[in-house]
Amino acid sequence: MLIMVCAAMLAGLDAVIVRMLAGGVHPLIIGFFRALFGLLAVLPFLLRRVEIMASPYRALHVVRAGLKFASLVALFIAFGHAPLADATAINFTMPIFLTLGAWIFLKEKVALSVVFGVLAGFIGIVIIIRPGAGAFDPWLLFALAGAILTAISQLILRRMALRDTTDRLVAWNLLAMAPLGLLAALPVWAAPSPAQIGLLALQGGLGALNMALITRAFAMASASFLAPLDFLRLPVVAGLAFLFFGEVAPVTTWIGAAIIFGAALLAAGGARWRRHRAEGGD
Repeated sequence: MLIMVCAAMLAGLDAVIVRMLAGGVHPLIIGFFRALFGLLAVLPFLLRRVEIMASPYRALHVVRAGLKFASLVALFIAFGHAPLADATAINFTMPIFLTLGAWIFLKEKVALSVVFGVLAGFIGIVIIIRPGAGAFDPWLLFALAGAILTAISQLILRRMALRDTTDRLVAWNLLAMAPLGLLAALPVWAAPSPAQIGLLALQGGLGALNMALITRAFAMASASFLAPLDFLRLPVVAGLAFLFFGEVAPVTTWIGAAIIFGAALLAAGGARWRRHRAEGGD
């Protein structure tokens, strides 16, 4: 639990750093440095323990890294322009899109609770985005796009994990994302200032540490116990957004986020129950 609380704090700081960089550093450049410094943070571990070339999915690793990079950039754009709490809440929809994609593309059977979870998730999205209302913020659509791209990446990962190791999946993702990020950033390249480089390096290190903490937490406790703790990201981000930028999350954000979070748990729980029954569990 304490590890997940720490991870939530790091995720909140990540969002704050992106907002600080917004306007001065292009989102594609932020994405590149996030991948670069994240890779440098774990490179010694990768060189010692991972047999990179033994992977059977070299081309697919590049595709997945590209999707991951695109999802990060989309989220960075949302963090740079939309209220941080709203963007974070919309990002909670990723498990819903993952469940929906598994049903449509992987032909996984779904329980009725999954259907209700998906429908409730979209209701939560509508409450936060408020299409047609005067308060509609189109920048939140980037947060939604980021969640969808992450879900697609996770669907690919599900298939790859059947024949590849976790260490190689992580290593290839980091190694492929940095050069892809550089290629994407070159057309808009502008050298960041020393202060901006410092923030970018801090963000990359925090991102790598956050990934390590979450991996460690899931090795120590069950996913059903840890999943609700992910919701801690929202109050952490909302608190930091108020502290640093004076943003106050409206009631609709909290209502929509609660519906989205409950929907994600319902959809994920129904999918796990279906798999358990298919495997002959009680």
